[in-house]
Amino acid sequence: MDFFAQYGLLIVLALLLVFMFYNQRKRMTKQKAEQETMRRNTVPGAEVLLQGGLYGHIVAYDPDNLDEPALIELAPGVVVRTHSQAILRVVSPLEAEEPSTTSSDAPAIESIDPLNDVIDRENKKSDD
Repeated sequence: MDFFAQYGLLIVLALLLVFMFYNQRKRMTKQKAEQETMRRNTVPGAEVLLQGGLYGHIVAYDPDNLDEPALIELAPGVVVRTHSQAILRVVSPLEAEEPSTTSSDAPAIESIDPLNDVIDRENKKSDD
């Protein structure tokens, strides 16, 4: 009992340090795997979320040279140059192996233009 009274605190501190190192190493391994997955999924055409909260599709991206800016298309015809590391995550990666199967029951939406929607609603109200 005298041994634990003298060295108990040191043993607890040593166990905490070992736990902290183990937990840090596990977290680093997980983070490295996530970065590798993101690097694999960051290809032209994939939908991404940028650091500023903007969603877009990758037009050009060089995973080997992160100093090269990435080209992101935010809307049709609107392409912005951002730092390659401004890509927060890949929202919907492209899957080249499987063709996309979409339901043709739903009508296709050409584009969403909120300004024209408001004008159309006002015109309908004035017609009534």
